[in-house]
Amino acid sequence: MSGNRIGQAKATAAEPLGLYVHVPFCASTCDFCAFYQIKPTAAAVDCFLAGIAAEAELVAWDRPVTTVFWGGGTPGLLAPRALARLAAAIRDRLGGAPVEWSVELAPASVTVERLAALRDAGVTRFSLGIQSFQPGWLEALGRIHTPGQVYRAFERLRAAGCDNVNLDLMFALPGQTEAEWTADLEEALRLAPEHLSTYCLTFEEDTALWVKLSQGRVKLDPEREAALYEATWARLAAAGYAQYEISNFSRPGRACLHNLNTWRMHEWVGLGPSAASQQGGRRGANVADLERWAAAVRRGERMTEARAELGPALLAEDALIFGLRMNAGVDLAAGRSRWPDAPWAYFDLQLGRLEAGGLVERAGSRVRLTGRGRLLADAVGAELMAA
Repeated sequence: MSGNRIGQAKATAAEPLGLYVHVPFCASTCDFCAFYQIKPTAAAVDCFLAGIAAEAELVAWDRPVTTVFWGGGTPGLLAPRALARLAAAIRDRLGGAPVEWSVELAPASVTVERLAALRDAGVTRFSLGIQSFQPGWLEALGRIHTPGQVYRAFERLRAAGCDNVNLDLMFALPGQTEAEWTADLEEALRLAPEHLSTYCLTFEEDTALWVKLSQGRVKLDPEREAALYEATWARLAAAGYAQYEISNFSRPGRACLHNLNTWRMHEWVGLGPSAASQQGGRRGANVADLERWAAAVRRGERMTEARAELGPALLAEDALIFGLRMNAGVDLAAGRSRWPDAPWAYFDLQLGRLEAGGLVERAGSRVRLTGRGRLLADAVGAELMAA
């Protein structure tokens, strides 16, 4: 992965470098989930851990890692000893302690022993996939935890000294009332985490939910979604959570640095089956199959799927699309300096059309979405991609 950069200066030690590890194990598949996952067995876990250690050897670690994120799947399904082994496989590659180290956890997987192993490894931030506090909606989403396990997991996190916790919630579920969503939001606020992620339910292809949509068993309701978005933004602002991205809110200083660096088109290394990477002038993903990924790694191969050279046009386009989802918006002058060869005249034309349509606003060299634009962020991204 040490190939020449295209349209970029060579990375310096000061530039952020992220590390994402995809842990593909889940006890069950949620109706809405499109991420690669399998059920854990002793053989599969051993194959995965050995593969991570081997893949880490293939990476050109040209500077210290700034942020680490373990996602899935459910990383918390690994036993404490396996979690320690996973951390050991990458710790020597980090070049020191990362500024932030996040791990996703399912409520049912949070035990005192696992938390101790993660804290010993250096994890600083925990993301708890709650989705809802209501049994009926948990069942409808295919989640296997109970509200009681949510409370117990949160208590254990606090007892273990975890002071940077995110809760994931989901709204606009088929048939969900505004009152039901408000109740979930208020319960999350009662727990007072440092960060909240509130995701509007999306229908990803190759999921059970997509099948239900295609069969007419559930329907989209954009007007209701917009109303729930706006009510959520107002309530969380009143509670002291700053919105820094369409779906993400935090207490001061608690925004997820790993995601911010990714959205700003900095580099990251992805390890594990289906994990994506952006490094050394290339972007690509590992194959979404545990055994095939492990075999490729043993052959010295990685990032073989959707591999592309990163030119200035693609990087600038993605920086605009993801950057506009953030409340701070995008500094166009900084973008021109970073990628001078990108088609900025084309982007300016599209941004002008979006501004005339009331979807973006400018202040000096900075452009950001308007309130209406945030509700139509996907359409804005599609306009920029069309450029």
